[in-house]
Amino acid sequence: MRAQHLDAIDEEFRSLPLQLLADAALQAARDGGATYAAFRMERILGTSVRLRDAEVEGVNDTEDVGYSVRVIVEGTWGFAADVDRTPEAVVRTTRRAIDLARVSAPVNTEPVDLTPEPTHQGTWRSSYEIDPWSVPQEEKLALLQEWSRRLMAAPGVDHVDTSLYAVKENKFYADLAGTTTTQQRVRMFPEFNAVAINAETGAFETMGTIAPPVGRGWEYLTGPGYDWATELENLPGWLVEKLNAPGIEPGSYDLVIDPSNLWLTIHESIGHATELDRALGYEANYAGVSFATPDKLGTLQYGSPAMHITGDRTVEHGLSSVGWDDEGVAAQSFDIVKDGVLVGYQLDRRIASRVGYDRSNGCAFADSPGHVPIQRMANVSLQPVDNGPSTEQMIADVEDGLYIVGDKSWSIDMQRYNFQFTGQRFFRIRGGQLAGQVKDVAYQATTTDFWGSMAVVGGTETYVLGGAFNCGKAQPGQVAPVSHGAPAATFTSVNVLNTAAECAR
Repeated sequence: MRAQHLDAIDEEFRSLPLQLLADAALQAARDGGATYAAFRMERILGTSVRLRDAEVEGVNDTEDVGYSVRVIVEGTWGFAADVDRTPEAVVRTTRRAIDLARVSAPVNTEPVDLTPEPTHQGTWRSSYEIDPWSVPQEEKLALLQEWSRRLMAAPGVDHVDTSLYAVKENKFYADLAGTTTTQQRVRMFPEFNAVAINAETGAFETMGTIAPPVGRGWEYLTGPGYDWATELENLPGWLVEKLNAPGIEPGSYDLVIDPSNLWLTIHESIGHATELDRALGYEANYAGVSFATPDKLGTLQYGSPAMHITGDRTVEHGLSSVGWDDEGVAAQSFDIVKDGVLVGYQLDRRIASRVGYDRSNGCAFADSPGHVPIQRMANVSLQPVDNGPSTEQMIADVEDGLYIVGDKSWSIDMQRYNFQFTGQRFFRIRGGQLAGQVKDVAYQATTTDFWGSMAVVGGTETYVLGGAFNCGKAQPGQVAPVSHGAPAATFTSVNVLNTAAECAR
């Protein structure tokens, strides 16, 4: 989708003086002695709707429009941003970035060097059919209220919290090397959470839909992209069963993990652990570093030989999918773990050069026009097996275990190594059959032990692209949307805790 016509981009963004402002910035950067300069203009629209028991609690619309200039002068980064969209203001902003670089240069102990990248010109739009901003607010609210009332009417459901969040992101990028790109992305995250309360004991349980956030438009709610009707129909029964379910008996279990749960384990134990800036120690102040250090590249047995993890900024509907990253690097797909061995990292141009890579794999991203691009996560995914088993087949092959669906809370140490994860639904497996729900479940392991215990990887029909809107990193903090694909998979002899018993200690 890289060679699109500019008409694929909203006219309101196209009508901004993008090239005029870029030319002013880049000429000022040349005149100021910059060896690298990039101009980035962004418009980010956000809309959110919140309902409680089918009644509207809040509607919020946001818009962030601005630009930034990033330069390298005397081997040192300089950065400045503004909202005044005149050539004169852009020149002043560029000069501030140059001045910042010159002031910082005497104390800079690591001169900045970037890996080379071919020049690119083009327009890219993410894959969606119906722009959420073309749908009247009344229509959105009517659908969310109808589905909320459907849940409220089900036996055992006491409350329903509903939310919808959508983002439209426009970016224009131009640099001294000659790259000029324009992009538009849309993403959606609808969610329904039901609450059941035992009136006699006061005990309660919550359960939400497992529909992932996606890089799609309004058709995600109204088209064939997800089976909302079946999930909304089944959710109340699952919730009531969980409220009355027994607690898990702690011990060692075989786990069949649904992609709606496994995506988060991938995110925390692989996605963050294989960000090269984190593995090098640059990200220690926010969520720690990584055990998967560069000296282990090509030798670390990350998991079982069935493990194939890729980073991908091109996958359709991926939250991290783009045409080009925020350093002008074309989107790519690459291996991170192959046959269970660590073989690659996620890179931006500076970190790639720092360690001797020939090229970045396109993982630079800034979450707003006022923030500097940093190395962020690609769509990091566990690949399915061609002609692999179905989820039902994997369950049938487990004698004593658990089938885990949906994500919830998690904890992982500052090396991305020791962790535990919970979920939304836990079905006991006995003799290859589901035998009702249990609750208060958390599975616990080290990253390499857990992925080393992966005995079976599901087929392509079990594969789902999960993810999150709000992956946090950096100081000042930034958030990034990212998807993680996974098939269902079986893990053997994993330690399982009873969380209620642990909390009571």
